[in-house]
Amino acid sequence: MAAREIPEDCLDGYQPILAEVCATGRRLTRDELESRRAAGERAAEAGCSLRDLVRAHLATTRAACPGLSPASLDHVLAAVEQVVDALAEGHERAQLLAVRQEEAARREFIDDLLHGRRDPGHLAERAERFGLLLSHTHAVAVANGPQAYDDAHPAMRSVERALAGRFGNRRILLTAKDGRLLCVAPGDQDDVLVHFAEQARAATRGGQVAIGRAHPGAGGVVHSYEEALNALDLAGRMNLEAPLLRAADLLVFPVLTRDRQAMADLVLSALGPLRKARGGAPVMLDTLAAYFDSGCNAAEAARRLSLSVRAFTYRLERIQQLTGSSPADPVQRYTLQTAVIGARLLDWPAREL
Repeated sequence: MAAREIPEDCLDGYQPILAEVCATGRRLTRDELESRRAAGERAAEAGCSLRDLVRAHLATTRAACPGLSPASLDHVLAAVEQVVDALAEGHERAQLLAVRQEEAARREFIDDLLHGRRDPGHLAERAERFGLLLSHTHAVAVANGPQAYDDAHPAMRSVERALAGRFGNRRILLTAKDGRLLCVAPGDQDDVLVHFAEQARAATRGGQVAIGRAHPGAGGVVHSYEEALNALDLAGRMNLEAPLLRAADLLVFPVLTRDRQAMADLVLSALGPLRKARGGAPVMLDTLAAYFDSGCNAAEAARRLSLSVRAFTYRLERIQQLTGSSPADPVQRYTLQTAVIGARLLDWPAREL
């Protein structure tokens, strides 16, 4: 690869330093070393490699110090050692600053993207720098785990390697947000999000992943992200243990709670009498939930609750006595099951309605 031309000011002041070193044998002063560090920074900012910078200084040394005596040569080599060390320090300092600025810009972009802040046009321009075309549709997958994750966490690095190895340079954005792993991918590339889910579950040792629906534009990313977060929140409240949740499959739940007051009235009307049961309403709610979750199979529901079939059947009979509704009757079962879902969504009876 051809060497990039070194800016002239990166070599300013270097020859006078060599002349004095040859004449006196002294070491470089603090100001002289700082001038070389500054030269290293300027070269890095100009896109010059450290190799090119060192090569230019060595060439200047060779041209400025012909025919040196062994003693003078020793002095010059000692000075060059100091100079190279200072150049490297300045170059690294500039590179570190550039990395930090890039990380800050990326973090600011991700925050703006996921919260719908800033002008959509400006956001779209910035998005191309990070691999996204916001004129297209996008979907977002979010992974929860037993601990909080950030961009430097080994779990993130593991997922990043897996996706890069399989999909290469596709327009994918991987990041961590609020302790969760997150992937933004084009809406027509569901395979990317599914693979992300698999890798995230493995990296987090059994975490749960939710995928929002695909939506167009910058606002679509926000919408999909919120859908994925809501799906994870819903899974926690509804005890949904599926490793992969899709917001599209859970749309019935937001519909049920759209009229919160109506749902609260249904819960209290259908399930309120269960407070009179032995052990209170929570025990009977768990009984109904197990019954409905097992497809209304009493034997399977009893197994899930570690009860005998006889004891479980007694509970169902008690529920019918208290509520006046039979879980075995198709119409009454629908009312009870809807009320049980509502109770979970509204956190009843732990929270008063």
